[in-house]
Amino acid sequence: MAQKEEKRNLESIPVGSLGIIPLEGCRPLGEKVDYYLVKWRTERESEHKDSLAFSGYQRDSYLLDAKVPRFGSGEAKGMILESVRGTDLYLMVDVCNYNMTYNLCGHENHMSPDDHYQNLKRIIAAVGGKARRITVIMPFLYESRQHKRSSRESLDCALALQELVAMGVDNILTFDAHDPRVQNAIPLHGFETIQPAYQFIKGLLKNYKGLNIDSDHMMIISPDEGGMGRAIYMANVLGLDIGMFYKRRDYAKIVNGKNPIVAHEFLGTSVEGKDMIIIDDMISSGDSVIEVAELLKARKANRIFVCTTFGLFTNGLQRFDEAYEKGLITRVLTTNVIYQPKELLEREWYISCDLSKYIAYLIDTLNHDSSISDLLNPSERIQNIVTRYKNGELG
Repeated sequence: MAQKEEKRNLESIPVGSLGIIPLEGCRPLGEKVDYYLVKWRTERESEHKDSLAFSGYQRDSYLLDAKVPRFGSGEAKGMILESVRGTDLYLMVDVCNYNMTYNLCGHENHMSPDDHYQNLKRIIAAVGGKARRITVIMPFLYESRQHKRSSRESLDCALALQELVAMGVDNILTFDAHDPRVQNAIPLHGFETIQPAYQFIKGLLKNYKGLNIDSDHMMIISPDEGGMGRAIYMANVLGLDIGMFYKRRDYAKIVNGKNPIVAHEFLGTSVEGKDMIIIDDMISSGDSVIEVAELLKARKANRIFVCTTFGLFTNGLQRFDEAYEKGLITRVLTTNVIYQPKELLEREWYISCDLSKYIAYLIDTLNHDSSISDLLNPSERIQNIVTRYKNGELG
């Protein structure tokens, strides 16, 4: 994979000198991404390395020094402590990192998605239009759950996208947007929503032995109608059957900001004796996915694997501990693009899927102004890793 990337990238001149600013809540991921970029660009052979167009191409680090200090009142400012003039700038932000705190009039305050988004805008404002191009990598799209209007209410996600574009952002990269149609708010600017299907399959196959990946032994399940697109993609690539649950809601009530689910109706063929892969965009409280697992077990399903891009676990991990002990779920896979508490990483039922190398490929390719279409459709890589698994070649 690395050789294929390098060969393609070397044919074009970088847009500008590469610079990455991971906001504080996203720093561990940013450092991993930087590690790969430094490694690849040190090893890369190029006759143009010393030319003016490739100035600053090889560096010890592509991370730029920036910070957002706060006053005692809780107010803040964005500061960039080195030159960004002419750089191809990538800003990384994790709006879900509730572990970050700041001081507010003597009280410790945990940062909300609003605080992280505001910090992103502060850094963009500090750039002051001096960068050649600004790309925002926001794995969990800010306010993406408020993506459409059903009554007299705000359209927060669309507003945020328009605000970023108005501030000079050229491209926005996100993972598994709750509803990709929100990009209609900024139709003349770059917006990519990326599916980590390959990383899920790789994470599962590397960490779990004895799976039969064929339509007689395995099935892909979408827990609701909104997630059918990602389920269909994975089912097609792996050659598996598909099933779906339809969420019947009580639209007369609102509990915790949403209409409560009355029942899950199943649409699909028999699941008896088959392994299930439930695929969704996020685990919030986890109630919905555990209920789906219970319904599948009642239909005599075998092992149940849950793959979601974002593991928020807003009600803690206890329900998943109980579900694991009861044999309802076998493994839960989520990615490392949002904050993962230490206790989650220590759970026996949990598999973390690392996306840092994937993000590094995206940044490397975009910096060379090359197409990322093959990175967005990883069907060939999925086929390769499944073949290696079946041949017993995976460690």
